[in-house]
Amino acid sequence: MKASIEGILNKLQENEFVLRILKNAVYLFSATGISSAMSMLQSILAGRLLGPAGFGILGSVTAFTSVINRFASFRMNELVVRYVGFYQENDDPKRAATVFKIASLLEVGSSFLAMGLIIWLAPLGARFFAQDVSLAKWFQIYGLIVMANMIYESATGLLQIFDRFRVIAVVDVIQSAVTLTLVAVSFFAKFGLTAVVIAYMIGKIVGSIGISILALIEARKSWGSGWWRTPISTLKTEMKSLLTFAISTNLSGTISLVAKDSEVLWVSGFLGPEMAGYYKTALALTGLIQLPISPLPKATFPELAREIARKKWENVRYILRQGSRLAAIYSIPVTLGLVILGRWVISLTYGPAYVPAYEPLMILLAGYTIVNIFYWNRVALLSLARPIYPTVVNFTGMILKLIGVFLWLPGGGYLAFATLLSGYYIFTVGLAAFRVNLDLRKRGVEVL
Repeated sequence: MKASIEGILNKLQENEFVLRILKNAVYLFSATGISSAMSMLQSILAGRLLGPAGFGILGSVTAFTSVINRFASFRMNELVVRYVGFYQENDDPKRAATVFKIASLLEVGSSFLAMGLIIWLAPLGARFFAQDVSLAKWFQIYGLIVMANMIYESATGLLQIFDRFRVIAVVDVIQSAVTLTLVAVSFFAKFGLTAVVIAYMIGKIVGSIGISILALIEARKSWGSGWWRTPISTLKTEMKSLLTFAISTNLSGTISLVAKDSEVLWVSGFLGPEMAGYYKTALALTGLIQLPISPLPKATFPELAREIARKKWENVRYILRQGSRLAAIYSIPVTLGLVILGRWVISLTYGPAYVPAYEPLMILLAGYTIVNIFYWNRVALLSLARPIYPTVVNFTGMILKLIGVFLWLPGGGYLAFATLLSGYYIFTVGLAAFRVNLDLRKRGVEVL
């Protein structure tokens, strides 16, 4: 095993393309490691302060806003990385600036739409997910973060294109530090749910505004002070392709919301806040397996887009294959460690009251291990100009999962949700990875 790991690391050092990805991933990983540690601590403090039922309500409040915001958005970071990167690579800064302008305008519009939906649907959210209609105002207040997110996705994509991963990392750490500090104050002062919601809200606002300001500074530096005046007609012939990409990624994002990103809301709606608290704890602990892998898609996407534009298929194959091997070397031992020590870890951190989170955690680890190993599945398809394929696959997986939900529940409890989510990941990620391999085989290389 040691010789195998050393061999992989030596090969990685020989490839400039791979080294650049790893450098950017290290920036993100450093931030992710610090941020994840702080997020885990703030989660533990919030869980101990609020108890399983209150922790489930907190998860419902935050997930409600996240789901509606992502429903209204178009995943503009992916569009910016794909098209701004393409035009920058082809020495066409005018079109690159126009893409960023269009993405930002669309995102501003989607933020106002999301805010309107949150205000309108908050009473229903409080009734069905928190099972307390008096909490509707907190669903609305927390929803204000979408106004701080006005160009956050576009801004993140732009910073990725210009290799400002260190900047993204610093802002992530600052955001987590702000949230942790406020949650810690709430914990020791025993302020309760209201203070914790405000703490989460302030942290999100700090991160969103920071990224947005830094991206606008980068745009001015790269394209000049008048970049935002570029006429939209500059992209008249490319508009159909842009809109197809944006709509398909939005549909894919919407499908993901139903299939996997609103799990706490599903559990709370079907089984109540207490069960949602256990499930939220299990999801939080999956962060241990995702920790070093989660930065890799962001670091890989811009480089993949560039190398595919240059038709350097060996570089593409190399990073995908070696990336999967490294992900497996980390993911499998950590999964086994959680299987053996999971109950002890939960009891030590969140407290004995949260031990029921162990069973769903064990089931979830199967799906998240597959996600880790093939972490590149979505960004590779987008780089290969296949935004529709993951949408079709995810939609199919969503339908199968929904059928399972209504056939299995409520008798299956939260273990049914964990099993269906893991199954969804294995099905969708497996098919996406297979499609990437098929496309690369036609170009004379293979990943799998």
